[in-house]
Amino acid sequence: MKDIQNQEDHRRINIKKVGVKTISYPVTVLDKARSKQHTIATVNMYVNLPHHFKGTHMSRFVEILNRFHGEIGLSSFHCILEEMKEKLEAEAAHIEMSFAYFLTEKENRETLKTSRYECQMHGSLEEKDELKFQVVVPVSLPLAEISEQGLPRSLGDWGRAVVSVTLRNFIWIEDLIGIVQQAIDAEQQNVFAQGESSLSVESLIRKIAASLQAEEAIKWFSIKVENLAQGYSTFATVET
Repeated sequence: MKDIQNQEDHRRINIKKVGVKTISYPVTVLDKARSKQHTIATVNMYVNLPHHFKGTHMSRFVEILNRFHGEIGLSSFHCILEEMKEKLEAEAAHIEMSFAYFLTEKENRETLKTSRYECQMHGSLEEKDELKFQVVVPVSLPLAEISEQGLPRSLGDWGRAVVSVTLRNFIWIEDLIGIVQQAIDAEQQNVFAQGESSLSVESLIRKIAASLQAEEAIKWFSIKVENLAQGYSTFATVET
């Protein structure tokens, strides 16, 4: 059979991106406490197609993904991108992977607390690769009121901090979450100590940025802090 996709196209139009998206795929990510954690990712894979190709074999994207099954992470992203670029004869290759990461901690001596964090890894390879990791850390505040029944105060949803980083050295997902969470806790304590009524997106984002700047493993970062108020939201962004 003729390989129609690899036939030359004489219209000389470069296609910016062609690929497959929203692939639901089981992956294994590194877990500091348990070595590995199994989760489900949503994967987008695409390439920049040279003008002289009619198209590409979409099935090859999934074939490449299957070859790295169980070994997907920041360390293997480069290998996946190289194979995508080589096998598909592309000018550039890109992969995006979104997944839920679960962190279990002791809330007290008898109770364990499991928190869910939305993560994303994004990799691109043209002349050199660019790898970014993103995590969304919820920001909750203790509600001041205690119910008439004397129930313990609950946590109120204040907003979230969206942190993206590129790394010069390896860092555990738990440690990155811990850096952001400690900055949030420290700023909350500072606000309550000064008798202020609420957090501000400006003060919180500065606190998180200062903590990330102090981490040698982090090469570059961007932060977006959002306060999700009823009917509207406020935000602040920082990028190094």
